Amino acid sequence: MVDASRFLSDLHHLRSFGAHGTGVIRPAYSNADIAARDWLARRMEEAGLIARFDAMGNLFGLADGPSLLLGSHSDTQPTGGWLDGALGVIAALEVARAAREAGGPAISVVSFQDEEGRFGGTTGSALWSGLMTLAEADAAKDTNGITLADARHALGGRVGANVDPAQFSGFIELHIEQGPSLDVAGEQIGVVTDIVGYRQYTVTLTGQQNHAGTTPMALRRDAFQGLSAFNTRLNDRMRNVVTPQSVWTIGHVAVAPNASSIVPGQVRFSMQWRDGNSDRLDRMQAMIETALAEVASEMGLGLEIGPLLGLAPVAMDPALRARLEGAAQDVAPGRWRQMPSGALHDATNVARLMPVAMLFVPSIGGISHAFEEDTAEDDLVAGLRVLARAAGVSA
Repeated sequence: MVDASRFLSDLHHLRSFGAHGTGVIRPAYSNADIAARDWLARRMEEAGLIARFDAMGNLFGLADGPSLLLGSHSDTQPTGGWLDGALGVIAALEVARAAREAGGPAISVVSFQDEEGRFGGTTGSALWSGLMTLAEADAAKDTNGITLADARHALGGRVGANVDPAQFSGFIELHIEQGPSLDVAGEQIGVVTDIVGYRQYTVTLTGQQNHAGTTPMALRRDAFQGLSAFNTRLNDRMRNVVTPQSVWTIGHVAVAPNASSIVPGQVRFSMQWRDGNSDRLDRMQAMIETALAEVASEMGLGLEIGPLLGLAPVAMDPALRARLEGAAQDVAPGRWRQMPSGALHDATNVARLMPVAMLFVPSIGGISHAFEEDTAEDDLVAGLRVLARAAGVSA
């Protein structure tokens, strides 16, 4: 049977690696990340699992023979919360430990590397699932210009053989919701129906840099005003095709030359959109590109759109999902729901290899990717028990 006290103790201990106030700073390959992974490896070995790092730094705790894989990630955002990813890893460890103490079933554990995107996002599971090669991953750079190849040197002699996914019957990931739905409704468990897809590229609008005091408004080719006009037009147009679950975000804006007395000559920004329906993602993309072309033409701006990145929506495996739903009804009768995931997760990539499923517990105030991220202990334990029951372990 799972031990809630042992689970919470381990969860709080993992929090100590990179602790900063109520939050955690433990980005991929940082000293805190490597120390945390070393501690996790020891805990896996103590639980009777075989700890193994692959070339990327994904850490597996392997049971003997075929097994069900549970886990998530243990790296954090640059200023992150203590539960994002960590909850799924420690809950998986506790379920595997309880299963071994009970004589079965066979449960393996994984902590994927760089889910949070120091080098792109879900990088460790993307490599393991074959979505990219190690050479492609190694070429990626973080915001300081450090390549992943250089960052991986922090692994030292820890790297072992690659882990064959064929030994796993499926993958279940427990995670905090990172949104307000469960918390607002007073519910404990969300069983994920699907993970939304996303698309993203970088857009550059180029105008004419000029003197801010002497250039009349009517004669300006102001790149930032182009971004402003595009944003307004896009928000108006999107209402015709989206659902309440559709989202789109303009972010990572860089204005050049970014000076108070100069009309901006160029603006570069990321454009991202997410939805659970591939056709709707197509329609959203068409609206984005039409609005960009119109604004560029009307305002005399150059337009450049970078390479398209993204992942397709992923539906959860019906059989694994049914096991989670049954367990949720046992643990939290009347206090669970089916729901999509608007955030990306490692399960998206792992679905290329095997059946996957996910469950959520509430995020207090809907807050995540922040030091204030938190979940009530009763809800954390409820998530552990649902995961255990779905995996065939007494809870």
